[in-house]
Amino acid sequence: MLFRALFWLVGYSLAVSGGICVIAYMNFLTMGNSFGKYFSIIMRHAECYLLPIGLFIVTASIYSPGKDKVN
Repeated sequence: MLFRALFWLVGYSLAVSGGICVIAYMNFLTMGNSFGKYFSIIMRHAECYLLPIGLFIVTASIYSPGKDKVN
């Protein structure tokens, strides 16, 4: 249970930091760039990949089957 909570916490922090970067790069939209150019910018920056990685880790930690202890 502790490993699962730690796994969730790491995934959550990665998703938050990646989400902040994605939101920060939205300033390029206010400068007149299109959504295509925005997604092109996001795909070139490695820190934006933290959002999907973090979401995957959180999902895996929530939905992964645990060991059932029978006493």
